[in-house]
Amino acid sequence: MTTPLKTLTIAGSDTSAAGGMQADLKTFEEFGTYGMVALTCIVTMDPENWNHHVNQVDPQLLKDQLATVFSGGNPDAMKTGMLGDQTTVEIAYHAIKDHQLKNVVIDPVMICKGETDVLNPDAANAIRDLLMPIADVTTPNLFEAGVLSGMGTLHNLDEMKQAAKKIHELGAKNVVVKGGKGLDSAEAVDVFYDGKAFETLSSTKQATDRNAGAGCTFAAAVVGGLANGLSVADAVHLAKKFDTAAIQNGFDLNKFLGPVFHPAYRMKTVGKLV
Repeated sequence: MTTPLKTLTIAGSDTSAAGGMQADLKTFEEFGTYGMVALTCIVTMDPENWNHHVNQVDPQLLKDQLATVFSGGNPDAMKTGMLGDQTTVEIAYHAIKDHQLKNVVIDPVMICKGETDVLNPDAANAIRDLLMPIADVTTPNLFEAGVLSGMGTLHNLDEMKQAAKKIHELGAKNVVVKGGKGLDSAEAVDVFYDGKAFETLSSTKQATDRNAGAGCTFAAAVVGGLANGLSVADAVHLAKKFDTAAIQNGFDLNKFLGPVFHPAYRMKTVGKLV
């Protein structure tokens, strides 16, 4: 067997395993790559009410993790997820720049699932100022796109396109604004903008709340596609299919949470392995 492709996530741990680095690593493996992680924070949830608690990793420990990762050479593609604070954003920025990483996907995570406020405004500003200019692809949801673009709440497809253009102007080479179930329509609509043209990616909206981790999974699937040599456009299209299948096969983990199911696309296309 030849050495597998390598993928990296600089992201937090979602202890429920719906999103975060757990979703990333599961997705990376579905794409046949060797997934690695540099952990930024650990998110736990109160089992009584599902309130989130974010516990940041010491900056030096994050740097030590990255040194360990890069001791084996650069990954073929990578992403950032929840970074948590400005210092962590800066460490991720320098890791990407110093190692001249390619196929960089920035998922500008600013809130936890079920929350409504930016976790750390300074971190959000640092993501905008440091990470957008070095992103080959960025994958904000409606809330994050509204923050990055300065437009606030996005209500429709035209506003999503405006936001994508503004984010591209920040330096990101390709922008995917994930509308998901956020728009009042029968379709789950995302907007893809490469600086030249807009493309609308649509799938039938699923009547389900079992979609925790969908955003992380989409971004990780783009990484998987890029690592395998796909163009950005092809990687985004495949990520949409992968994510849709994962959402369609979501399940109830507990009374608060319904995560997506990461093997669903593979099982749909090739059948169960056992």
